[in-house]
Amino acid sequence: MMDLTGLATRPAQTWGSVRLVPLVRPEPITDLRLHAKVYGDELSMVSLPDKTIYTAYVPHAFVASWTGDGTPAAAYGTQLGEPRQHICVRTHRRMARRADKNRLRFLPLHLALEGFLALHFGGPSIVWEEWSRRAVAQGLSPRVEEAYTGAQVRGLDDALRVFEIYPGQCGLLLYVADSLASAFVVPHPEDYRALHPTLIRDLYGELIHEYALFHPAGDFPAVIDEGAVTSLADLREQAVRQEREWAGFHDSVMAAGLLASPARVQDVYRLGRFTLRRFLPSFDRHAENHIGEMIDDEHGRPAYLKTFRLSQAQIRRGHLLSKLAEHDWHLPATAAALGTDAAGLGLRLARAGFGHLLRQDVLDGYRKAGR
Repeated sequence: MMDLTGLATRPAQTWGSVRLVPLVRPEPITDLRLHAKVYGDELSMVSLPDKTIYTAYVPHAFVASWTGDGTPAAAYGTQLGEPRQHICVRTHRRMARRADKNRLRFLPLHLALEGFLALHFGGPSIVWEEWSRRAVAQGLSPRVEEAYTGAQVRGLDDALRVFEIYPGQCGLLLYVADSLASAFVVPHPEDYRALHPTLIRDLYGELIHEYALFHPAGDFPAVIDEGAVTSLADLREQAVRQEREWAGFHDSVMAAGLLASPARVQDVYRLGRFTLRRFLPSFDRHAENHIGEMIDDEHGRPAYLKTFRLSQAQIRRGHLLSKLAEHDWHLPATAAALGTDAAGLGLRLARAGFGHLLRQDVLDGYRKAGR
């Protein structure tokens, strides 16, 4: 199970279809700190051999600072001294890159998305006769998935602007139409206050974008037993009881999909007693599926967490690729595992956007058989 030990849920705040659930730490983490590095309007441009130009825009990155002896670390930008010169990103960089001693720069969510896009990217491991030359030579290149920025999610900008930040808050769970869109956790309350506005620049899935347009958030009213209230102390006790009941309901029901065990976890970088990791789900088509990245300590407790909710189409693509790889890309064996035949699997691959991996005559034969 994904461990959120050390974080407590507080009552949600709702704006339109957006529900924001605060996460607080009784004791903040002081020997790991995060801050944002904003790149402004700079573009990263690379000239390719065919005289075309690849252009990428990087809105912001996170920089983690840590100490090796457990002493407090200051968020970069708060230390005394001369500021470092701003350097524009114009060349290819790794997603996680050492910026200085005990300082690591990484692009939020890009670690997780890179892991998802690279899923079985090399294509068929065995050259079965059904696969095209392109599939053997290029694999899944190019692999494309769609996402929306927070600015395109209706109501999110207003919700973040009016959101009340709790004392000790180190994160939140973001719901749209009561579907969990993203989790965001940082080590320290000061880090959260600084990074709260970056949520509008994050990436969100197609499902979340559509839910924000068409579905409101549900209402969870607090019900107090008036007969049990005869003093301010009784009223406070009733309020605390409601808060506990809300937290229990949220953690066991609303956040259950996030707390399921990830299927694959990959270590990316060591930061003293902390480890930066990314994870992939099981691609269960009947459940929530989240990809994400986290920094946890030596006991597995999260210091940093950021997740991305996959759409049903993305889950289906991940499921198909995982099943193909599990059966060495052998179509009949994979089809049998999925309860269909080779023609049915071929048509599913085509509908999922992987039709180019199959030889055209083979795909035409599957379509004829389907008709």
